[in-house]
Parts: sequence; C-alpha cells; structure tokens
Amino acid sequence: MENNHLKLTSSEIGTLWGEYVNGTMTEIVNRYMISILEDESIKKVFEIAIETWEKQKKEIISFIENDGFPVPIGFTESDLNKGAERLFSDTFCLNYLHIMTIHGLLGHTTSLSVSVRKDLREFYNLCDNDAKKMYDLTIELLLEKGKFQKDPYFYPTERPELISTQDFTDGFFGKGRLLSATEIISISLNIKKSIMAKTLSIGFSQVAKSKEIRSFFGKIGNKADENILALSSVLHKDNLPVPMSWESEVTTSTDSPFSDKLMLYHMGFLAQTAQVYYGTGLAGAMRTDLAVVYEKTILKTLAMTKNWFDMMVENKWLEQPPLAPNRNELAKEE
Repeated sequence: MENNHLKLTSSEIGTLWGEYVNGTMTEIVNRYMISILEDESIKKVFEIAIETWEKQKKEIISFIENDGFPVPIGFTESDLNKGAERLFSDTFCLNYLHIMTIHGLLGHTTSLSVSVRKDLREFYNLCDNDAKKMYDLTIELLLEKGKFQKDPYFYPTERPELISTQDFTDGFFGKGRLLSATEIISISLNIKKSIMAKTLSIGFSQVAKSKEIRSFFGKIGNKADENILALSSVLHKDNLPVPMSWESEVTTSTDSPFSDKLMLYHMGFLAQTAQVYYGTGLAGAMRTDLAVVYEKTILKTLAMTKNWFDMMVENKWLEQPPLAPNRNELAKEE
C-alpha cells in the first residue's frame, strides 16, 4: 500500500533539513572549485556533482514545503565570492570531492534508515546510487592520475586463526600484537579526513575576514595535526605507511572565495562528522593504546565543537532545526 500521504516524522524532516543545509554548503564550494580547475577531466566530474545536487535539491524542497515546513536558508550566492583567486590545487579539489562523497554516502544511508514513507525511501535510494557513482568516478580519476593513497597491504596467512591470548588487547607494554585489518579501516580513513580538515583550515585561515575566526581556524588546524600525529604514531609503531599530507596543495592567496559563515560552518560540519568516525574507530579498537588515542581525540574534538557552536551563535549564523512542540507553553496560551 502506498504511504506517500503520511506526514513526515520528526526523523524524516530532520534528515531532509540536514541534507539541504549541508548540500547547499557543498554546492557553493563545488561551484568555486569548478571555476578554478584547469584539468578538464576533474572539471567534468565536478559538473556531474553539481548537476546531481541540483536535481536532489528540488526534491528536498518539495518534500519540505509539501508538509508545511519552511525551507532552510542554508547557503546561497551571497556566500560565494565570484572571481576569487585560486586557493587550492586541482589535486586537492579532487581529493576534497572524494572525501565529501564519502560523507554523502554515510548521510544518505542514515537518512534512508530512518525513512518510512515510500517516496522518501525511493529518493534516498536514488541519492545513494548517485553517491556511489560519484565515489567510483573520483576513485577512478585519482587512480588514473596516481593520486589515490591506498591503505597498507597485508599478506595472507595459511589458514584462519583464533585469538588465543589476553595480550591481544595490550598495545602499551610490548606484549601485544600488530594492528588488525579491521582496525586499519578507521585509522586510515580518519587520518585522511583529518588531513583534509587541516588543509582546509590552512586555506580558510589565510582568507577569513574576521580575526577571531582566523585564529579559530588555526586552532582547528593544530588539533587536526595532533589527531594525525596520534593515529600515525600507531601505524609507525607497526612499521606501516602513513598517508601523505596536502598542505602544499594550498596556494598563498589571501582572497576569500567564501563568506566567513560558510567557512566556519564547514569546519564545524567536519568536526561533527569526525566524531561519528572516531566513535566507530573506538568501537572497533581491540588494542588499548588505540582505544586511548580515540578517546583523547573525541574529547579534544568535543571541546572544539563547543567553541565552534558559541561562535556560530554569537554571529547569528546557526540555523535552528525544527523543534518538538513546547506543550507547557501551549498549555499557558489563553
């Protein structure tokens, strides 16, 4: 039976609201990047990304408006400074699109998992398929250009093995074992994401108009660097390679392509999503030293997120998502 007539649940409107705000942010960044790209093959992938979002954006607006909710402000032309000088290299732009596509895959899957209405489930299935296609395009292009950083290689054993000692969890005193393939998943991805956050913070700190915000970007960059070093040290201990940094992919431009609002929101978005990935890494960590690294990283990132929230509110840049009805206030109305 069709259920498209059902009202949106709180979770459904919440995901649509988040998809819209984050999508419009990424759209502005993508439009700037396509304006500075020199490599035609990378530019073509960005064109597909922009066209795909335009299609999704119309659907999201329709869902929101049909249930009587206001469409979020999100990010608009006013957040893009057209004609700004090049701030990032073509290589960074492609890596940026790849990492943000990974965020999109996670976001669409989460949205789908809380959707009840059939039309909304069908929409998120299409979004997921679009993100998978973009993931393939960015990976193939990075491989073609020799810019994709592969995770460490392991060598096969003769047969499956069982854990046979309590020392399996010990990573501090030399009795423990080497990293497992399941632990590498989160370590590698979190390092790559932190490298992107650090690179963005360097670029944003050069161009932000507000002195306070420039200083905050510097602090975010330092925290990202600490996270990179902490996770990299775990790999180093086991003689495994570490993904290379992208700092050299930032130019010396001080001409801002974006509003301070967009840049500050973007760094907060990355910090919040990082908490999800760090939490996943902590849940899968079976070595005590790795678990401690994740715990410390999560606490440090939480502190930065609180500072970010205060700055966004102080500047009146943080939109309020739909709230539950205040029954106590309604009961007081005459």
